[in-house]
Amino acid sequence: MKIKDALYEGNKILLYNNIEDSKLKLRMLLSHILNVKKEYLLIYDMQELDINLEKDFFEKVKRLSKNEPIQYIINSVEFMGINFYVDKNVLIPQPDTEILVQKTIEAFQSRKNIQKILDLCTGSGAIGVSLCKNLNNVQIVATDISENALNIAKKNAEKNKAKIKFVKSDLFENINEEFDIIVSNPPYIETDVINTLSEEVRYEPILALDGGKDGLDFYRIIANNSRKYLKENGMLLLEVGYNQKKSVMNILKKSGFKNIECYKDLSNHDRVIMAEKE
Repeated sequence: MKIKDALYEGNKILLYNNIEDSKLKLRMLLSHILNVKKEYLLIYDMQELDINLEKDFFEKVKRLSKNEPIQYIINSVEFMGINFYVDKNVLIPQPDTEILVQKTIEAFQSRKNIQKILDLCTGSGAIGVSLCKNLNNVQIVATDISENALNIAKKNAEKNKAKIKFVKSDLFENINEEFDIIVSNPPYIETDVINTLSEEVRYEPILALDGGKDGLDFYRIIANNSRKYLKENGMLLLEVGYNQKKSVMNILKKSGFKNIECYKDLSNHDRVIMAEKE
């Protein structure tokens, strides 16, 4: 079968199953299998596929047809211009979270003598690794409650030559040092909402999605405990859901934080909250 025919047949399968962005996903998939850039598929669309590669392609198309995320199928996603390994044990890093990383970098650059950053709920390690690649002379500690997630984060750190200290911890449980900055993208989806999410999103680990009945459980714990682990005038940066700005800002204010600000993502939704320890 030729490349153009494989893409055509694959697209028929995905359209039948109402899969969005079918052509884009198929080109991502086939270029990954062939280890070529997507442009190659256009230039050499009459090339015959090796029978084993063709079989592999259609086996993975079947997975796509069941709404499995393409990133899990090819075990790859780009974040902050860096390639990360991902699978079903971690959330897929999203472009909106890049705002959280960028604001953390700005916070680092706005102050002198920042030495240590804590990345809570690191998941794939995308935040911690990205910070390590963009900042000099800083120690980064990354935590997660999931051993599987930590293994993936370590893999990504090694792959990208990022020096990070990883700690298995339920939030602050196994943390015993102070930091200049604490950053986190915690679970923040309301428990009852999870079953209403798209099938594709529901492939992602519930542990990393479920923020409790009102979606705010983790913000309360982080707000109530983080001041003990922040140095004087230390900064806390959090990703939040599009409708959680007021609630999280109120939680931080009641917990004794000051200079609380919110920043929007690329879709103009409230996405990152930054606060300072009093």
